[in-house]
Amino acid sequence: MSLLDKKNIFAAGIFLALAGGLFFAVNGRSNENSAIPTVAVLPAPTLEPVRIPETIPVADGALKDSIIAAGDFLVRQQLPNGELSYQVDFMTGEREYSPSHVRLMAGTGSLFTVCRISSDTKYCIAGDLALEHYLELLVKDPENFRGTCFYTEGNCQLGGAALTVDTIYKRWQATGDFFLKDRNLLDTAVELGYFIVSMRKPGSGFYHAFDPFFGGSVDPDFYMTFASAESLLALTDLYEMTGNEFWLNQAREVNAYMISQPVTEDHYHSYALGKLARLDSLTRADRSYAEQIAQTIIAGEVRSLNSKNTSISTATKVEALAALAQVFYISDASYEWLEPEIRAFITFVQARQLPKNNCDWALAEEIITKFGGGIFSSCEEPTIRIDGLQNWINGVTAYLEYQSMIKVK
Repeated sequence: MSLLDKKNIFAAGIFLALAGGLFFAVNGRSNENSAIPTVAVLPAPTLEPVRIPETIPVADGALKDSIIAAGDFLVRQQLPNGELSYQVDFMTGEREYSPSHVRLMAGTGSLFTVCRISSDTKYCIAGDLALEHYLELLVKDPENFRGTCFYTEGNCQLGGAALTVDTIYKRWQATGDFFLKDRNLLDTAVELGYFIVSMRKPGSGFYHAFDPFFGGSVDPDFYMTFASAESLLALTDLYEMTGNEFWLNQAREVNAYMISQPVTEDHYHSYALGKLARLDSLTRADRSYAEQIAQTIIAGEVRSLNSKNTSISTATKVEALAALAQVFYISDASYEWLEPEIRAFITFVQARQLPKNNCDWALAEEIITKFGGGIFSSCEEPTIRIDGLQNWINGVTAYLEYQSMIKVK
């Protein structure tokens, strides 16, 4: 069945069962290595009307073309089984690496973003092929842990579950559809959400990894830089997809803890703040923290624009500042001051999107044909990696959405 057929069926009135008024018994951890408890008996799920995604159109132009070119690179490099290219040295063609499936899932989500802004279903088809491939990494064991987790590299990583939810969200934005063949992706997202919530530490943040097979325990020493913010974003995604206040309440609690922590250049937290501003509202403390994130990013501008530094980290700055520009606009706060900063970072990354390069390389036509649209890391490291591409696609999309928002003011 085609995406269009599924979407028509979806729009005709399919109702999805969503859990409401849930209470997670995330207690009983006498120590950090104890097993994640299962959830108590839940009330019967409630039926909720189908929700239609709200999206912001973006203007045609060079930046939109750049996003589509990055998507074209991803499609050209995709294997027949759906696997995406994690990293390639475009000078040598070398592909030896230890891939991060968590980053590959995020890259899958960016294909749906390209599909949405281009209105070209070939990117959604490629995204579905990749998503189906990476969903094979999901693990479910109701007797030992709640929900569904994303198993890779010997454990279930919190960020993997969160980014799978966000990929499903991006697919929903692009298609309005939750069905992938016989799989109900909204059910999958909700089950991943249960796992995310079960990984919360009482009164604080998250555990970042869980072993579902040997002992069924969390790993208190495993830490991923953005996993907590990715999880916060997933909770806001779930609220928008379902309308269930449970997910908003969870997001509020997590965010309240996160804004009590030291400020970092956290692009995922910036996105989550933007979602909270759009779907609900921000407190004065939220807005203050958002401004501190922006100031932290800008303070590192000179170092970040050094030719030795990577386009990957700079693309995350585009993401964060574009998301924060939306935050400030929605919150009726000053936002214009971010424009030159975003543009500076965009210019830096664009100079590394093939065939452009700021390294004075003379590139053969064969390289341009094969790797055009890819964004290489630096003049000292001519590699194209999945996270640099997805950071760029999502960041520039957020910036173009912000531009559309302020034009209709």
